[in-house]
Amino acid sequence: MPDYSDEFLTRVLRRTKVVAVVGTSPNPVRPSYYVARYLSLKGYTVIPVNPGHAGKSLFGQTVRASLSDISEPVDMVDIFRRSEAVPPIVDEALDTFPDLRTIWMQIGVENPESAAKAQARGVEVVMNRCPKIEYQRLFGELRMGGFATGVISSKL
Repeated sequence: MPDYSDEFLTRVLRRTKVVAVVGTSPNPVRPSYYVARYLSLKGYTVIPVNPGHAGKSLFGQTVRASLSDISEPVDMVDIFRRSEAVPPIVDEALDTFPDLRTIWMQIGVENPESAAKAQARGVEVVMNRCPKIEYQRLFGELRMGGFATGVISSKL
């Protein structure tokens, strides 16, 4: 698993305001649903992307068929797709969002070539991590035995 400092992940999560989640499912038991929902409950604007559900509404936003269907600026693209599906998603993200700051690949998703391409364009990359898990860990929301684990840093 790639190693990222807590400072790096905290900075990414703090500066991000709008997240396009590629592969969002409308099924509430799917990780892509509950991660996107969690982020929306934490104040992020979450734009769901899934061609099979385009036009539906999730988290107060219309589901888009592709990243290129998003007209507003996006800070972070969160990818819930297999590693081999990543290259065209990253290419589309880089072409669509000139001010994109982060490409985030979910747990089990890694593509070093696409990561290098994004980094060469000044976009930071996180691979094989979940923003929900990292948010909970970094901002003291993980619970163990009914007790919060303690706040590492202040809330957003």
